Amino acid sequence: MFENQINEDDLHNIYVENLKPVGEIGGFQVRPGFYNEDGAFVIPGGVSFTVHSQNAYSFKLVLFRREETEPYAVLPFPENYRIGNVWSMIVFGLDIEEFEYAYLADGPYDPEKGLIFDSTKYLLDPYAKAVAGQHRWGRKPQYGMQYRARVVASDFDWGDSMQPCIPAEDLVIYELHTRGFTIDPSSGVKNPGTFDGLTEKIPYLLELGVNAVELMPIFEFDEMRDIMAVEGRELFDYWGYNPVCFFAPNTSYVARPEYNREGRELKTLIKKLHENGIEVILDVVFNHTAEGNELGPYISLKGFDNNVYYMLDPEGKYYNFSGCGNTLNCNHPIVKRMILECLRYWVVEYRVDGFRFDLASILGRNEDGSPLSNPPLLKNLAFDPILARVKLIAEAWDAGGMYQVGTFPSWNRWSEWNGKYRDDIRRFLKGDAGLAHTAAERIAGSRDMYEDDHTGCGASVNFITCHDGFTLNDLYTYNRKHNEANGWDNTDGENSNNSWNCGVEGPTEDREILELRRRMVKNAVLVLFSSHGTPMILAGDEFGNTQYGNNNAYCQDNRISWLDWNMPEDNRDLFEFFRRMIRLRRMHPVMSRKTGPAHCGFPHFSRHGVQPWHLDNWEETRVLGVMFAGRNLDDTEDDIVYIAINTYWEKQEMVLPELPAVLGWRVAVDTYQAESGAEGQDRELESEKEIETEMPEAGGVLELGPRSAALLLAVKKF
Repeated sequence: MFENQINEDDLHNIYVENLKPVGEIGGFQVRPGFYNEDGAFVIPGGVSFTVHSQNAYSFKLVLFRREETEPYAVLPFPENYRIGNVWSMIVFGLDIEEFEYAYLADGPYDPEKGLIFDSTKYLLDPYAKAVAGQHRWGRKPQYGMQYRARVVASDFDWGDSMQPCIPAEDLVIYELHTRGFTIDPSSGVKNPGTFDGLTEKIPYLLELGVNAVELMPIFEFDEMRDIMAVEGRELFDYWGYNPVCFFAPNTSYVARPEYNREGRELKTLIKKLHENGIEVILDVVFNHTAEGNELGPYISLKGFDNNVYYMLDPEGKYYNFSGCGNTLNCNHPIVKRMILECLRYWVVEYRVDGFRFDLASILGRNEDGSPLSNPPLLKNLAFDPILARVKLIAEAWDAGGMYQVGTFPSWNRWSEWNGKYRDDIRRFLKGDAGLAHTAAERIAGSRDMYEDDHTGCGASVNFITCHDGFTLNDLYTYNRKHNEANGWDNTDGENSNNSWNCGVEGPTEDREILELRRRMVKNAVLVLFSSHGTPMILAGDEFGNTQYGNNNAYCQDNRISWLDWNMPEDNRDLFEFFRRMIRLRRMHPVMSRKTGPAHCGFPHFSRHGVQPWHLDNWEETRVLGVMFAGRNLDDTEDDIVYIAINTYWEKQEMVLPELPAVLGWRVAVDTYQAESGAEGQDRELESEKEIETEMPEAGGVLELGPRSAALLLAVKKF
């Protein structure tokens, strides 16, 4: 190679730095821009603006001074700055710190064909990397709610930071709401309700033992879009499942205005999480937008190409498979390209480790709403090289009745929120009949659903609670939802919760009921962390957080949804129980995956009843044993665990499988015994060898208390 050879990047930089104006519009020097680069980005001496539309006649670039209502410049794109359906223009002499921008699009108006162009509407750039507007949560800007974009500088220094790239079956996912996690004064953070506040709580996440956070929507959204009052309390779009812009982080989640610095606070959070071995998964919404149906506002996509970006019926009305008024037309080539570019952007610029797709079945619908057998968008995401190492997790259903849990197209890349795991385990643990064999399958990684054509143990994201529904505490405190505070006369939210109040609806002082409720919670935790697949927990469940029976707290920006940080200490026993189960799962790989075959000859998975090696098919069977056998982390000895569950209301005895002569059963966890595992149960587990002598021997028969669960380990006899 020649010593002074100039590479392709150098050539590009030389080209950009030598660009010269070729014309003037509205007092600004201009020239054609970069047609392959959607959105706006900085070049030396100016900014390149690029937009595209299949149906528009023309575009104008509108420039505003920061926080002013009226524009100071309107620059039409010359017709000769158009190639195909793409308009691109470089405007020289712009200081990105001093302006915000929007577009005006002119085109046909024919609503029956879905064409609704309005040349008077200011439109937000669909590719905007930052959105001007609400810098503070719950406060509208003085100049009104005009959505405008800001041009950002991408200059964050990632240094030698690396993504953890943890195998899916080794993840423990912690789902949280960025604001609700720290906004309560009890959090004690400097900047509550922000990315910075979450950064301050990293030591807590490490103490708990989770290694992935799943952030509820952080794309730009307007929490005040449907503000209303119920009983004197303002209700907001608190959850944020109504995106305004897919490429921009929510302005209200930063501690201080960033203006033209690209997500510095969020990037700092992600970098520090990675430094501590914690992955970041974003809950993303590509099934609908905040523009809603015919009655909704023009924000962005409606004005750029309504009949391209949204699914429309033959009369030009919006299909509503999302339940939110409109449905994104995900498999249209233009929309498919935008979604792929968006995800790539978040991975490259923010180093995100995975995505959970809200109502992901919509991503598999054709342009007419019909299901596709081989959805091109899902396949493209599965095989995209930039996304090759990130987690792709589907909420495999939608509001249009398409339910694909166990059948979601995977290409050995997609995982699923396993809604059947949630429902079947809830029903089994509360004592419903006829579910023992089904529960065994769920604990074994839902082999009946995923074994042949999915990603093995990583296919099933197991959860018992999530943001949508009861908290784990409320699951055993309420028989029915209590959503009166939402303003819909308790008609919103799921009616079938598979919950049980243990005898009294809501709070009680009855000690026996309180003990039963706590035991039911621990049963659920034990089963979740003993199951093959990827466990996910809801933030606050580890210390008994309550939403007071509200199972649809989407609008509750108050103590119903906020975490009370006094509770971890008040419920330290529960917190320690979570920690112990997380640590035991990591110490024993057979609890998370299929390892090498056990030398003792036991099968990797087996189911048991009151007698070993046999589980009755009787409808009333409520005693279940699941045994996993394989090799330990170092492949030096067998790793054998036994999960015992009694959902009957009286104590039961189980005859345990006979172990090789050198091994004996010891009880690591027993939810019925207040001091299960003797004095060492709640202490930090430095090594399994250190605590084996502290675990009580089980002998050949295990006595299970009523409505309880236990975890046993096969250890060498001393």
